[in-house]
Amino acid sequence: MKRVQIPLRHFFATPPTPCPYLDGKMERKVVTLLSGDEPDHLHSVLSTAGFRRSQDLAYRPACDNCNACVPVRIPVERFQPSRTQRKTWRRNEDLTSRIVPAIATREHYILFRQYLSSRHADGGMADMRFGDYRAMIEDTPVESFLVEFRDAEGELQAVCLTDRMQDGFSLVYSFFLPAAAARSLGVYVVQWHVEHARREDLENVYLGYWIGESRKMAYKASFRPLEELTPEGWLDLDPDQSTSDIGTT
Repeated sequence: MKRVQIPLRHFFATPPTPCPYLDGKMERKVVTLLSGDEPDHLHSVLSTAGFRRSQDLAYRPACDNCNACVPVRIPVERFQPSRTQRKTWRRNEDLTSRIVPAIATREHYILFRQYLSSRHADGGMADMRFGDYRAMIEDTPVESFLVEFRDAEGELQAVCLTDRMQDGFSLVYSFFLPAAAARSLGVYVVQWHVEHARREDLENVYLGYWIGESRKMAYKASFRPLEELTPEGWLDLDPDQSTSDIGTT
């Protein structure tokens, strides 16, 4: 098994805060600054080791007595859409996608606010103003872009902030029109990235962390095969750990 060599860095631990996913749990993170002459390379190496990016920081959970957060990714060439996912893809064939620079716009922010109010009204991002949103989108030292999805009338349906890495794409944050729940846009956005990675000859699509006990993350386990990072390296997630054909987002 090839081991990931992480360049010498300064890592810092955050103080414990309430976990946003599991009631009664406290979360801590190990963080480091994405700086230096080759931040894209550093980001790719750290992502392979289970880190995620937030603005100019890379972080990984380091919680006391808890390892519920599992880094997961889709191996592009082996991905096999489920029947539900094939229906979702056909349901959204009318959408057009466009890759745009990672620049915050009012139109995107309005959709972002609608999404938060509908899906995460009690979450830690609920009070984000436009300046906070702009920092999330634009404060990046690595190759990042936005993908916007519009219907035939040009109405914005979904947006995803994405990082390009050496071996694939990392979905940083996506949000979509709450009124279009029947489209299962969260699932569709992931499918789009898998197909785009295939066209670009990239190997993986990184989905961040999966928590088996969190319903908010259940949709990630519907992508098969799905690889999880283990002490032995990236291995296929056991299908028995979760429902294998989840259609919600």
